Amino acid sequence: MLGDIYFEANTAMHDLVPLNLLGAGQSGYVRQILGDEAQVHRLHEMGLHGGQLVEMVQRGVPCIIRLDGSKICFRADEGTNVLVQPAHS
Repeated sequence: MLGDIYFEANTAMHDLVPLNLLGAGQSGYVRQILGDEAQVHRLHEMGLHGGQLVEMVQRGVPCIIRLDGSKICFRADEGTNVLVQPAHS
């Protein structure tokens, strides 16, 4: 699998969760995008990049997140390809 990785110095792999496991209203920082080149490219085209803060609007199918003020809808398999570090309030 290819992927786009963005880690900060204090981020450990055990701190990361699949995007689709965030609860509604929870936010997280994108740290890794996994998948084949076409999947990663599609997510980049949607505006999803490492280091960005995303908020879960709706869990399930479809999964809807808020990114830079816009809402983005994911198919079931795409949300599991994005690993986030949950943001702590």
